[in-house]
Amino acid sequence: MARARVIYECQNCGFQSPKWLGRCPDCGQWNSLVEEAVTVEPGARGGEAGPAHAPSAIDAVTADTDRRLRSGMEEFDRVLGGGLVDGSAVLIGGDPGIGKSTLLLQAVAALSQDGPPCLYVSGEESEQQVKMRARRIALGASNLLVLSETSLERILEQVKAVKPTVLVVDSIQTVHTSAIPSAPGSIGQVRECSSTLISLAKKSGIGTFLVGHVTKDGAIAGPRVLEHMVDTVLYFEGERGHSFRILRAVKNRFGSTNEIGVFEMQEAGLREVSNPSQIFLSERPLGGSGSVVVPSMEGTRPILVEIQALVTRSFLTLPRRTCIGVDTNRVALILAILEKRKGMNFYDKDVFINVAGGVSVSEPAVDLGIAVGVASSALDRPLDPHTVFVGELGLAGEIRTVTRAEARVAEAGKLGFRRCTLPQGNRRQLPHVQQPELVGVASLEECWEILF
Repeated sequence: MARARVIYECQNCGFQSPKWLGRCPDCGQWNSLVEEAVTVEPGARGGEAGPAHAPSAIDAVTADTDRRLRSGMEEFDRVLGGGLVDGSAVLIGGDPGIGKSTLLLQAVAALSQDGPPCLYVSGEESEQQVKMRARRIALGASNLLVLSETSLERILEQVKAVKPTVLVVDSIQTVHTSAIPSAPGSIGQVRECSSTLISLAKKSGIGTFLVGHVTKDGAIAGPRVLEHMVDTVLYFEGERGHSFRILRAVKNRFGSTNEIGVFEMQEAGLREVSNPSQIFLSERPLGGSGSVVVPSMEGTRPILVEIQALVTRSFLTLPRRTCIGVDTNRVALILAILEKRKGMNFYDKDVFINVAGGVSVSEPAVDLGIAVGVASSALDRPLDPHTVFVGELGLAGEIRTVTRAEARVAEAGKLGFRRCTLPQGNRRQLPHVQQPELVGVASLEECWEILF
């Protein structure tokens, strides 16, 4: 007979312990170990598999990833690498209410227009609620089937009966299986249900979307191994106070990582933003100090964003360093370089850095833009509004070359900027570029002579 035993499993990282602990020794989370019952079959051993599969020569293996299902939403398809690959598993995470369900409903409605049906399984809403959302965003798709269910076994029955081309499970934390005697949303339930659905996708060729809840730290809830099991991991990001939403790929086995798609939330659903640079710069104040435009690469796409810097006198013992959209440690390093190489003092000043539009930029190529913006605000000298700045800043004050310089310059010229200040090394690589005017600088000293 099968015997049951009790283990304590961390709901944050999946660590298992035979006894309860107040703090997880693996991830350090307090009060995260929850009691779970595990059924052990006598004589059962792990690692047993079916017949051995002979290895094949890599030249003889056929891999067809060119056939992709395209939703018609260019931003969505770009993040997926050109469309949804048959049998791939995609995990989408994001804050509550950010628009994950709306995005997937629009995508699968477009995918179901031609060909076999698509199945949308909602574990959080009834079929009537899904219909209300579809009516609000004016969706009409007769081949889109909706199912309100949380039992994994019943979901699998409907998948076998319907044979959809695309399956959406919203969300994976609400699905449970009777094979594991634990509550829905627990580590064991999420792992088992995800593994079963991913295995079904690989065997049947059904493209599968799994919606995942996120923790207060912004990571997808559940075991970390879940992100390793799927083919693609997408994060749907956005600020509550902004209407723009960014779909970001952090893992993609069939396309480029760090690719982004930009959407705008409206009453009629999510609208694609085909030219995000123009949107992010539409309200830029001209003639104000501390405002600088930098071309940042997001995957394969260059995007022009506005970085705003504000340097004010501080009355605190420890001046504030507030950064939104950029790395705080990187800004601290840039301030130290400005103090050492240019003699600027920030020990008694508050420094605020903000990337307009709710975008996050993390590449070193925006260093020069941040440094110039901080100096402009500290000296109260406005910069030329028709100039963009790009370059990585070294500790000795040198300006290092960046990647994809030609794409950045082309995007700036497309939006009407007349001048681009960039590293001297990149300037020598682009002798054929006539518009915009390229100004090469090798150090902060040369850049300061031109600007200030």
